[in-house]
Amino acid sequence: MVPGRPALRDVSALRIRDGTRAVRDVDVRHAPSPRSDPVSAHAEEDLSVSDRSLPTVGVISLGCAKNLVDTEVMLGHLQLAGHEIVPDGRARVVLVNTCGFIDRAKQESVDTILEQVERKRRGEIDRVVVAGCMVQKYGRELADEIPEVDAFVGLDELEKAPAAAAGLPAFPRFTEKPLATRLYDEAAPRVLSRRRGYAYLKVGEGCDNPCSFCTIPQMRGRQRSRSIGSLVAEARAIEAQGVSELVLISQDTTRYGEDLGLKRKGLTLLVEALAAGTRFPWIRFLYAYPKTLDESVLRLMAAEPRFLPYVDIPLQHVSRPVLSRMRRG
Repeated sequence: MVPGRPALRDVSALRIRDGTRAVRDVDVRHAPSPRSDPVSAHAEEDLSVSDRSLPTVGVISLGCAKNLVDTEVMLGHLQLAGHEIVPDGRARVVLVNTCGFIDRAKQESVDTILEQVERKRRGEIDRVVVAGCMVQKYGRELADEIPEVDAFVGLDELEKAPAAAAGLPAFPRFTEKPLATRLYDEAAPRVLSRRRGYAYLKVGEGCDNPCSFCTIPQMRGRQRSRSIGSLVAEARAIEAQGVSELVLISQDTTRYGEDLGLKRKGLTLLVEALAAGTRFPWIRFLYAYPKTLDESVLRLMAAEPRFLPYVDIPLQHVSRPVLSRMRRG
């Protein structure tokens, strides 16, 4: 078990490959359970790897910023266990954090897994570990069709990445992954993968929107928001590393706090608490939807100069027929 609360650390010399995009640097964090029932990262069985010779680990993170935060949490657990994190080209173990948002993302994930499997066949690496959304929904198919993958880590198993990387017998190659219910919080270790200009703060997990093209609710479960206190605590830890801009994210950020009884005022209350409890020069949020964007958010933008007047809204919201076909109403 991980004793106490690990601090966030800066590992700016490290690099993570971010899908087909540019190679980036690295830094860390963690998760809870259904709706408002958090689960501590320290509540898991002991899968200690401290008595083993640990392999170097490289990480390829695919998909969105939310998935990147999960990658950073796994990096935190890997470092806490004693693994050295290196560029995937120099690693003995490669962890691929997959995206399953749309067909193109699924194909990128499968292609990336097969690329690492081929490297394993050539003897360039020893183990391939696959994590993320594809594992959550298509894990059984991946396990059956790509037997060269050594371990699969689900969305509720981020703290088990070290056991998967080390090949511990206590961590089986594959287990069925039920719908994700956890919600990682400020107590989890996290290695920030960006330089210090900005960092993401994941305010919630899951989604309640039944979009016709998207399978996120079938992977990440229903929307569940972290508490304001938890988010302020993590924001302070990020601020202590010299980060200038805090970027709030979730699947549906404008609905933050609805499941906590905050109605449509949740995002406003959260930003007010962050502005009062931290000194970030800039606070921004992504993933806004007009239907759930409360006017109080816009009023706060006008009143609070550190809350950037920036609203990120998907293009499809200009067309009601498109929204109807998307089942977004």
